[in-house]
Amino acid sequence: MPTIWIPNASTHDFTAAEKYGDLYFLSSGKINRFATSKYYRDFADAMKNSSKDDFLLTTGLTVLNIIATAILISKHGQINLLIFKTQKGQKSYLERIIKINE
Repeated sequence: MPTIWIPNASTHDFTAAEKYGDLYFLSSGKINRFATSKYYRDFADAMKNSSKDDFLLTTGLTVLNIIATAILISKHGQINLLIFKTQKGQKSYLERIIKINE
Protein backbone atom coordinates (compact mmCIF):
# COMPACT_ATOMS: atom_id res chain seq x y z
CA MET A 1 0.00 0.00 0.00
CA PRO A 2 1.36 3.46 -0.87
CA THR A 3 2.42 5.93 1.77
CA ILE A 4 0.76 9.34 1.92
CA TRP A 5 3.48 11.79 2.93
CA ILE A 6 2.06 14.76 4.83
CA PRO A 7 4.50 17.65 5.41
CA ASN A 8 3.06 18.69 8.76
CA ALA A 9 0.45 17.38 11.18
CA SER A 10 -2.20 20.01 11.66
CA THR A 11 -5.79 20.33 12.79
CA HIS A 12 -6.99 19.36 9.30
CA ASP A 13 -8.97 16.10 9.09
CA PHE A 14 -6.98 13.82 6.77
CA THR A 15 -9.43 10.89 6.97
CA ALA A 16 -10.48 11.19 3.32
CA ALA A 17 -6.84 10.57 2.25
CA GLU A 18 -6.66 7.19 4.00
CA LYS A 19 -8.22 5.45 0.98
CA TYR A 20 -5.00 6.21 -0.95
CA GLY A 21 -2.61 4.65 1.54
CA ASP A 22 -1.02 4.88 4.97
CA LEU A 23 -0.68 8.40 6.36
CA TYR A 24 2.81 9.48 7.46
CA PHE A 25 3.41 12.88 9.04
CA LEU A 26 6.85 14.28 8.27
CA SER A 27 6.73 16.94 10.99
CA SER A 28 4.42 18.32 13.64
CA GLY A 29 3.99 21.41 15.71
CA LYS A 30 5.43 24.83 15.09
CA ILE A 31 7.76 25.06 12.09
CA ASN A 32 10.72 27.36 11.58
CA ARG A 33 10.30 28.15 7.88
CA PHE A 34 13.96 29.21 7.68
CA ALA A 35 15.37 25.86 8.90
CA THR A 36 15.26 24.36 5.41
CA SER A 37 18.40 22.23 5.78
CA LYS A 38 17.05 20.66 8.96
CA TYR A 39 13.74 19.75 7.30
CA TYR A 40 15.51 18.45 4.22
CA ARG A 41 17.60 16.10 6.39
CA ASP A 42 14.58 15.02 8.45
CA PHE A 43 12.37 14.44 5.40
CA ALA A 44 15.09 12.68 3.37
CA ASP A 45 15.71 10.29 6.25
CA ALA A 46 11.99 9.60 6.74
CA MET A 47 11.41 9.16 3.00
CA LYS A 48 14.45 6.97 2.26
CA ASN A 49 12.20 3.96 1.62
CA SER A 50 9.57 5.85 -0.36
CA SER A 51 8.22 4.31 -3.54
CA LYS A 52 7.16 5.59 -6.95
CA ASP A 53 3.53 4.90 -5.97
CA ASP A 54 3.56 7.12 -2.87
CA PHE A 55 1.67 10.42 -2.69
CA LEU A 56 2.45 13.84 -1.30
CA LEU A 57 -0.58 15.42 0.32
CA THR A 58 -0.09 19.14 -0.17
CA THR A 59 -0.72 21.00 3.06
CA GLY A 60 0.98 23.44 5.39
CA LEU A 61 3.94 25.67 4.65
CA THR A 62 4.97 25.94 1.03
CA VAL A 63 8.64 25.35 1.85
CA LEU A 64 7.85 21.95 3.39
CA ASN A 65 5.89 20.92 0.29
CA ILE A 66 8.80 22.02 -1.90
CA ILE A 67 11.30 19.98 0.10
CA ALA A 68 9.15 16.84 0.02
CA THR A 69 8.47 17.31 -3.71
CA ALA A 70 12.18 17.65 -4.49
CA ILE A 71 12.97 14.46 -2.59
CA LEU A 72 10.28 12.41 -4.34
CA ILE A 73 11.11 13.75 -7.81
CA SER A 74 14.83 13.16 -7.38
CA LYS A 75 14.22 9.58 -6.19
CA HIS A 76 11.44 8.53 -8.54
CA GLY A 77 11.31 10.95 -11.49
CA GLN A 78 7.72 11.81 -10.69
CA ILE A 79 5.46 13.29 -8.05
CA ASN A 80 2.01 11.98 -7.14
CA LEU A 81 -0.01 14.71 -5.47
CA LEU A 82 -3.17 14.62 -3.40
CA ILE A 83 -4.89 18.00 -3.46
CA PHE A 84 -7.74 18.69 -1.03
CA LYS A 85 -11.10 19.59 -2.52
CA THR A 86 -14.49 20.37 -1.02
CA GLN A 87 -17.48 20.26 -3.32
CA LYS A 88 -21.09 20.42 -2.15
CA GLY A 89 -19.97 19.63 1.38
CA GLN A 90 -18.05 16.52 0.32
CA LYS A 91 -14.39 16.39 1.32
CA SER A 92 -12.11 14.57 -1.09
CA TYR A 93 -8.72 14.64 -2.74
CA LEU A 94 -7.77 14.97 -6.37
CA GLU A 95 -4.90 12.86 -7.67
CA ARG A 96 -2.41 14.58 -9.90
CA ILE A 97 0.66 12.78 -11.25
CA ILE A 98 3.53 14.69 -12.81
CA LYS A 99 6.19 12.66 -14.60
CA ILE A 100 9.41 14.52 -15.18
CA ASN A 101 11.06 14.31 -18.64
CA GLU A 102 8.11 12.58 -20.29
